[in-house]
Amino acid sequence: MLSVTTFGGPQAHIAHFMRVLVENRRYLSEEDLLEINALCQVLPGPTSTQTLCAIGFRIGGPNLAYLTLLIWMLPAVILMTLAAVLITTFQGNLSFNFTRFVPAMAVGFVSYAAYTMTVKSVTTRTGVLLMVLAGVSSYFIRSPFFYPAALIVAGLVTSMKYKAHPKEDKIPMQVRWENFVLWAGVLIAAATLGHFTDYLPIRLFENFYRNGSLIFGGGQVLTPLLYTEFVELKQYLDARQFLSGYAIAQSLPGPVFSFSAYIGALSMHKAGAPIGIQCLGAFMSAAGIFLPGTFLIFFLIRFWDSLKKYRVVRASLEGITAASAGLVAAAAVFLFQPLDNAFATYAFTVGTFILLAFTRIPSALVIVLGLLLGLIV
Repeated sequence: MLSVTTFGGPQAHIAHFMRVLVENRRYLSEEDLLEINALCQVLPGPTSTQTLCAIGFRIGGPNLAYLTLLIWMLPAVILMTLAAVLITTFQGNLSFNFTRFVPAMAVGFVSYAAYTMTVKSVTTRTGVLLMVLAGVSSYFIRSPFFYPAALIVAGLVTSMKYKAHPKEDKIPMQVRWENFVLWAGVLIAAATLGHFTDYLPIRLFENFYRNGSLIFGGGQVLTPLLYTEFVELKQYLDARQFLSGYAIAQSLPGPVFSFSAYIGALSMHKAGAPIGIQCLGAFMSAAGIFLPGTFLIFFLIRFWDSLKKYRVVRASLEGITAASAGLVAAAAVFLFQPLDNAFATYAFTVGTFILLAFTRIPSALVIVLGLLLGLIV
């Protein structure tokens, strides 16, 4: 359900996760969800994907976590691969006007997420101050490294309040290094194979695995790096194809990192590969971008429950969740600024927020209504 109804990127996704996983399914508490989400923001990779995989890991172990990853990414990856094939077939003459209201609705989802996180996790004056500072600072500092840095600094500030937390019996910490070694081993192996082979699918996997291992801040940070590498340097696709694909990715539900499948398919098309091999390039690219962040969160989540038994760590969560709420609020402003200054933009943004905050209408139905109105109007 989430893979076909969550629009708007990781800042909006958290609102969907709150409704479906916490309020409806009760898989975990609000505190646990915000805690895991903040933890994932400190790591490189796709935050929403890591959050869902970590939840799957907690509920059913590695097997369920990998199944969660597959189900979450597959619809968006398939749709982006199909979009690449259609664009090469019809030379970009496709209309997605029915998604015209989705960007404004995504801002509504992000605003609702910020509202929910603020009400439920920012309960102290220190938390309010850190939330405001993080949000305002992110407006002026656009570095991808600012996001994890802001969370770490906020966590350090509130960690000094550790004496206010009661002592708990500590669980012996057993750090299992398998997933960290797996992440590093695949990175080295992919770099080596990519250097010595001319087989494009392997080189695509190496390109995206490297990017997925270094990116903080989500799809909005990944996109300019991909443009530089695949359009300006390697020229696997042109600017029009790239921007068309990015617009489609923003209009589809699921992870924004599925954009990698589109680039992989078009890169194979540029090399003269048939459609079947184009799909292979799309799959290798998607695997490359999603796997590193998954390996890293699997490494950390195994001993997280033991780590947070320490009072300093528990105290730091106050600052981390507060700063996270500030970053989400700032994201709502960033996403709204490039939209048209029209009545419909304001109406769909405010209307989406009101439906989410003050009614029990499922978020999936809200999105469907927006798409139907896009078809009708």
